[in-house]
Amino acid sequence: MEKIICACGHENPFGTKLCEKCGRPLTEEVKNQKVLDMRYDGIAIRSKTRNKSIVDKIWNFFSSVKVGVSLIFINLVAASIGTIFPQEFYVNVATEAEREIYYEETYGSLGKLYYTLGLSDVYSSWWFQILVGLLGISIIIASLDRGIPLHRSLKNQRVKRHESFMKRQRVVAEGPVTAGDSAKTLDLVEEQMKKLKYNVRREGNAILAERGRFARYGPYINHVGLIVFLLGVMLRLLPGFYVDESMWVREGDIRTIPGMDGYFIENEKFILELHDNEKTEAQIQQGVNAVAKNYQTNVKLYKQPDDALPGQTDNLELVKEYSIRVNHPLKHEGYSLYQMDFRLNELKGMNFALTKKETGEELGDVSIDLTNPQKEYVIDDQTKVELLGYYPDFSGFKNGEPQTATSNPNNPAFIFKMTTPEKPDGEVSFVAIKETVEPNGDNVYKMSFKGIETRNMSGLTVHKDRTIPILIVGGIIFMLGVAIGSYWNHRRIWVEQLQDGTIRLAAHTNKNWFSIKKDLTAITEVAHLPQFIDQVEKENNEDGQKEKEGDSTL
Repeated sequence: MEKIICACGHENPFGTKLCEKCGRPLTEEVKNQKVLDMRYDGIAIRSKTRNKSIVDKIWNFFSSVKVGVSLIFINLVAASIGTIFPQEFYVNVATEAEREIYYEETYGSLGKLYYTLGLSDVYSSWWFQILVGLLGISIIIASLDRGIPLHRSLKNQRVKRHESFMKRQRVVAEGPVTAGDSAKTLDLVEEQMKKLKYNVRREGNAILAERGRFARYGPYINHVGLIVFLLGVMLRLLPGFYVDESMWVREGDIRTIPGMDGYFIENEKFILELHDNEKTEAQIQQGVNAVAKNYQTNVKLYKQPDDALPGQTDNLELVKEYSIRVNHPLKHEGYSLYQMDFRLNELKGMNFALTKKETGEELGDVSIDLTNPQKEYVIDDQTKVELLGYYPDFSGFKNGEPQTATSNPNNPAFIFKMTTPEKPDGEVSFVAIKETVEPNGDNVYKMSFKGIETRNMSGLTVHKDRTIPILIVGGIIFMLGVAIGSYWNHRRIWVEQLQDGTIRLAAHTNKNWFSIKKDLTAITEVAHLPQFIDQVEKENNEDGQKEKEGDSTL
């Protein structure tokens, strides 16, 4: 693209509105402005000047303020959808099937739809991360599009400015010195400017006084903070940066720790202590109010040898023994294991006796481990019990077949085949709690219930977050940008003394015009400068006066 050559001879990049050297307006649009728009100091912005290649079109799309605001709105809507119902992190269930049942039973058909659409885990979903990434791209491109040219323009400011630039500023003054020696005027101005903590540059008979330039970088510091924050959010998808998993461990069990490769945990014992000792654990399960004084899980943390296969529990190395309590997690290598929930008196085993119905004679006992049942229980050479079917959480029959709701032994049911000397071909019986079905008619033998074994379960949360420092740094940078952009302002004052002794003054600030007018008043009084005027206020007052005159004639 052709460069724009100013009358002063300076070559400006295509799209520049004000000459970088002297400040002359370079376009008809700017020439018709009574007060210059100094938002970007008339610099050439890529998104406003290039629109030919596909790269230019993509750049212009993401640099658009409308697109940025739209992406922020879409991200806010998507994030708010995740608050309609609790996210999966807050649902203390062990398996995916249980989560689906939980949402449907708790929130009805809307809950089921919410889970089916994947909205129960919004913040880890691929589409939400894409939205966050698009917002980050928009912020980066918008910052580069405007920030770099603005920095170059502010860094290369010239002291002397053309008359057309000076007269088109909002606050201007022109006229002779009102008193004193005009030869000392610029010296007095420079001295007073320095007292007001301005950075003063002087070239011959011209002065540029500047203060608070860093305030112009406040929005871009905001952007840097947001980019760092969004980077922290997106890093949570990478392995090793963020772990937030739940697990259930029964007393006596050793389980792999999800998200913590190579580590196992053993639940030695769960302990519940109540303030009201009169209430029993059974009453707690029935909903009787009781206040827990302490609940903890005594655990052992193991590490798998480096040469072991995944899931192999042989030769585990004991790393640590610890009592996990509420707000007192087990910590190791950046991981934290929290006590989050518990279940009391879960069924561990059921004991039966193979009994002759007519006489009540018992041929032998059968003890079934509900978490790892055997296929066959041999009593003697001619007597055995086969387990043809096991349904840990029996929920009824469907098309004549027994069903299980979950894999947890909440309501066990069994299909037994009983082989005895009297019935060598075996008898089949379906046995559930308070229910027995004999599909082949009356059996000679039955499985008599004798008792249960129970144990407690601990609900643990495995947490690791290496992105927290990144999020904190991003938040601090963002708030720093907010403070800089809110409480400081960029003030510039140009003063030039013409050959006939006339003083020409112009001033600009990005906000807080009262402050710069206060500084100008102080300079005017010391150096006896001509009285300055605010062209915007003057025009508004004139328009208001015309309206009043028009109303009076009516």
